[in-house]
Amino acid sequence: MTMKVVVIGMGYVGIPAAALFADVEGFQVTGVQRRSERSGWKIDWLNQGRNPIGGDEPGLEELLQRVHKKGTFRVSEDYSVVKEADAVLIDVQTPTDEEHIPRYESLRDVSGTISKLIKPGALVVIESTVAPGTTEHMVRPILEEGSGMKAGKDFFLAFSYERVMVGRLLKNITDLPRIIGGIDQKSTELAMKLYGHIVKGGLHPTDSLTAEVSKVVENTYRDVNIAFANEVAIACESLGVDVFRVRELVNTLPNDPSNPSTNPVRNMHFPGAGVGGHCLPKDPWLFKYGLDTYGKFAFTPKIIVESRLLNDWMPVHIVDMLEEALKEKGRKLEGAKIAILGVAFLENSDDTRNSPSKTFYDELLKRGAQPMMHDHLVREFERPFTNDLEKTIEGSDAIILAVKHSIYRDLDFSKLKATVRTPLLIDGRNFYSREKIEKYGFTYRGIGKPE
Repeated sequence: MTMKVVVIGMGYVGIPAAALFADVEGFQVTGVQRRSERSGWKIDWLNQGRNPIGGDEPGLEELLQRVHKKGTFRVSEDYSVVKEADAVLIDVQTPTDEEHIPRYESLRDVSGTISKLIKPGALVVIESTVAPGTTEHMVRPILEEGSGMKAGKDFFLAFSYERVMVGRLLKNITDLPRIIGGIDQKSTELAMKLYGHIVKGGLHPTDSLTAEVSKVVENTYRDVNIAFANEVAIACESLGVDVFRVRELVNTLPNDPSNPSTNPVRNMHFPGAGVGGHCLPKDPWLFKYGLDTYGKFAFTPKIIVESRLLNDWMPVHIVDMLEEALKEKGRKLEGAKIAILGVAFLENSDDTRNSPSKTFYDELLKRGAQPMMHDHLVREFERPFTNDLEKTIEGSDAIILAVKHSIYRDLDFSKLKATVRTPLLIDGRNFYSREKIEKYGFTYRGIGKPE
């Protein structure tokens, strides 16, 4: 018997998930993607077995070619395929706006559309990250109203979040444990059976609300830890010590699992020039929104909020550092050409979601500078950039290393010294050796580093 799966949203989650299910014997998978000006080209690429995700994604290109040849995966803009689907996975973007309120237009539209198409007995799974309470209080009513059916009786509904990271999409889906939260026991059981076909890392059943909270807390935990590292880094700059040496010494405390309550282990995170990606910049706000909307009493999570604001501010701190360094060289930031290396939020990736480079660019413009950004992997971005590295650096008054793309490791600073106007490097990712950079006549500044 053929298992028909529809995956809505061909992005960093939907594509690898769809391809993995399509590689399972007896599965027939259809991806649904809007043929928009920005993303419509993915339909044609995927239907040719081509990988539209840039950067280094081990195994994905080969997997897409394999399921294309098998004929078990295709992509369409036609939602009518949902009528025959045994399972529908929703993988649309759920960003937050400038007021940190979830923008659920895509999730609402998709839920409304499929509500009129899902067949009795179908399983619907929300994989997009949402504020706690969204599956039960928003998606379920939309599906029930449009279908005229009862969730948990006539069709089934679950929330099961992804743990993907660009650069290891397939590995994370298959090898990491999967949290599966249904609105009832039957929904959980069906979702467990579905994911059991592709997940080797273990399945953990729970209810939908607990799963939603787990997802946002998982990413909020990391965001708070990065904020702690960033705060320590700024303190180290003031005190004149190297935060990375401090981190190294702090993390010498060993792991001792014999008594978890007194385990001395420390895992201080890396400080840096800003936090980007689809998850960390928004999930703390989703957590707060769910709490504000569905919580039984008022409570403001101060540590979470302040950590998020600090991480958002780090690119501004870098520009402050840059302005001070230029001042020491007798130059003004106003009118200076600043080369920003990296537009993606993560090294060796084309993913620009919530990239700190946008803040770099805007803050420099606001202060009268002339920023110019480079990235060799990115196709499009909401601010101007170029793929011409030489043009970006030539005549610059400072270079900001924003992303640790591998190609930046091989920059010849001895030659660059002759092409820049002011030999100044701001290392936002602890990517370069200070001694090496200064040997070539550049002034070096970095996060958490003494001047």
